[in-house]
Amino acid sequence: MERLKERIEMATKALSAFREIIHYHEVNDIVRDAAIQRFEFTFEASWKAAKQYLYDIEGLDLGSPKGVIRCCREVGLLSDDETILALKMVDNRNLTVHTYNEELSLEIFQQLPAYLDFIEKWLKQIEKRC
Repeated sequence: MERLKERIEMATKALSAFREIIHYHEVNDIVRDAAIQRFEFTFEASWKAAKQYLYDIEGLDLGSPKGVIRCCREVGLLSDDETILALKMVDNRNLTVHTYNEELSLEIFQQLPAYLDFIEKWLKQIEKRC
């Protein structure tokens, strides 16, 4: 249970940094790329917090982000619509981590506010159940 608290704390800190850059007033290429990077590490910290929750609280041991997300839906942490958004988020994270394409970066940057809102809700759901 202690590891779960640590994971939630790390995800919350990452979320705070992500929120800060999303609300930055002057958007340029550097800010856009920084926002995408913060999204990546916030997503990593968040899915790992969910993974730890599933292990500690639900007794489920999963190894992949998509598996964790699907299981979060099964245990009622996520709705069907949230699950679809989260799975799309995984795909976008994979694209940004492994390639750089400016057009793709612009497209994903537009989706970051929705991802921020989703991750906030996801972490609150996990915290509420602990």
